[in-house]
Amino acid sequence: MFSTEFLDLPPLDAAAGSVTLPGSKSISNRVLLMAALCEGVTTIHDLLDSDDTRVMLLALKTLGCTIVQTGATVQITGLGGKLTAQQAKLFLGNAGTAMRPLTAALAVLGGDFELGGIPRMHERPIGDLVDALRQLGCQIDYLGNDGFPPLRIGTPKLSLDKPIPVRGDVSSQFLTALLMALPLVAQKDIVIEVVGELISRPYIEITLNLLAHFGVDVQRDGWQRFTIPAGSKLHSPGDLHVEADASSASYFIALGAIAASVGGQCGIRVNGVGADSIQGDIRFMDAARLMGAQIESGPNWLHIKRGAWPLKAITLDCNHIPDAAMTLAVMALYAEGTTTLNNIASWRVKETDRIAAMAIELRKLGATVVEGADFIQVTPPAAADQWKAGTIHTYDDHRVAMCFSLAAFNPAGLPVRIEDPKCVAKTFPDYFETLFSVAHAPTDAIPVLCMDGPTASGKGTLAAVLAEQLGYHFLDSGSLYRITGLAATRAGISLDVANQQRIADLLRGLPIRFEGSHILLDGEDVSDAIRTEEAGMNASRVSAFPMVREALVDFQRSFRKLPGLVADGRDMGTIIFPKAPLKVFLTASAACRAERRYKQLISKGIPATLDSLRADLEARDARDTSRSVAPLKPAVDAKLLDNSDLTVQASVEIVLDWWQGKQPFRSA
Repeated sequence: MFSTEFLDLPPLDAAAGSVTLPGSKSISNRVLLMAALCEGVTTIHDLLDSDDTRVMLLALKTLGCTIVQTGATVQITGLGGKLTAQQAKLFLGNAGTAMRPLTAALAVLGGDFELGGIPRMHERPIGDLVDALRQLGCQIDYLGNDGFPPLRIGTPKLSLDKPIPVRGDVSSQFLTALLMALPLVAQKDIVIEVVGELISRPYIEITLNLLAHFGVDVQRDGWQRFTIPAGSKLHSPGDLHVEADASSASYFIALGAIAASVGGQCGIRVNGVGADSIQGDIRFMDAARLMGAQIESGPNWLHIKRGAWPLKAITLDCNHIPDAAMTLAVMALYAEGTTTLNNIASWRVKETDRIAAMAIELRKLGATVVEGADFIQVTPPAAADQWKAGTIHTYDDHRVAMCFSLAAFNPAGLPVRIEDPKCVAKTFPDYFETLFSVAHAPTDAIPVLCMDGPTASGKGTLAAVLAEQLGYHFLDSGSLYRITGLAATRAGISLDVANQQRIADLLRGLPIRFEGSHILLDGEDVSDAIRTEEAGMNASRVSAFPMVREALVDFQRSFRKLPGLVADGRDMGTIIFPKAPLKVFLTASAACRAERRYKQLISKGIPATLDSLRADLEARDARDTSRSVAPLKPAVDAKLLDNSDLTVQASVEIVLDWWQGKQPFRSA
């Protein structure tokens, strides 16, 4: 998961391969609540791990549920319709699938509860659900603005004799909340009547399907009247598997439709969900077909290939796929003509006002957009040279971030910047990693930031922080030489020039892996072993051998992967990545570097003296700058940075400012 404030996507030109999607958010939070309220023990497999499910799990634990979690499997001992905790304050983030159902369940069971979330949650309407619950005799007070969270819930005086009216034209979650809560108090038949047109009906189908799994068969009269039979109770189904998220599938269905093939591979295979899914958003594939995608489906998979190109513009009623329809708005950028998406008024009350947000961001890329109360029309740029490099504001909305990643396939070959990419954690924490696993970009389009400099200049620390800030991969090239020296000495090979071929051959077969801050050699963590002074001297020796350096060149270049790379070393900008857009040569005085190394060694309990360290550094500098192969020197176009008197953060800010100057993004 990226922790950066923004993520720069280089221009992408193709995609192929297989992806496995996370579990459905809609199913995950529904089954978590039902499992908590029912009688018996429920084991849930393939549960989505996301912000929304985490806040639901925390809320259920706070309410007294016994929950045992092992990876994506969660075992919940149900409360049998009776709360252990009678008082709690629950923080539900921006999870509507937690706020609305928990409001209904706690209101009918009663207690002393406060439910709130982030500021945006307090702007999302809940008044129609509260009105319906109050008519039952539930005690609910607004703690802020009327009609919106946060809420205080008290002890109800239930009256279930009359049908319960609830509006259906704002959010289907209001009806879902009532359907899941009312079996807890169904001493007699309970009738719910929907006022107005029910939107997002497929989500109600999910609710009804899952209720049946938990032993509650709701009788439905069209989409206007729902009856919960007297005596209904939630009973555990035992084991339950969560389908992969059909809304998340939309991004990869769209990807298969717009991306060219890679080599001999053609199309995108999506594992975990098929055409027979209980989720309404699976019908996104019908819309994608209308636009030109070729899609095959099996019981638990989809395979999508580009068909018609450019895509075909469509006019579509999107009431049945409200979340996935956002992806169609970005697909429209690749269509011939104007695409119109109708019946999407629910976008206005989601994580953000999605109609307004999509219109603003699409225009940044050069599209012509018309928006209305419940529709959006998108006309793509007329030609490739009319596309713009855009910075996409994501409004803390996971779906905005994910669907606009597809704009990186634009025909102009322009990058796209996604602000706050970590917002995808709401439903798909590994979205960008999954995208990069199948997306392809020309090698020279993948950005590289080179960080060269002498020993103990702080380049490793600075490069690692920059990689985290940018969301890029990190290459500590110096560690490769250290690992080579360590492996050679362990193999009994003397580190002299006569043995360079043996050392190079050994290097080519070394099983080296980088896992975060840990470096593994044949499965052994050698992070500390290669950081000793001896290992540093050995690294300097083997790095002077031409055959060793040649063997390492291709290996180092293999780190250039999407979305980009920060490479730390001594010849990154001169030899390994000579065309990198930004090269920094980091320096510091020998006295300053010796003091830094001294403090580092002493903190690890390694004895050292400042004078000897400075002498060693100066000797190593002389050797590194005078060697015949790839001597240590700044690239001709490198930016020089002396950080003798700078903090790490100050250095980071300087380099990021230089990096920004290399980017084509425009604010809008």
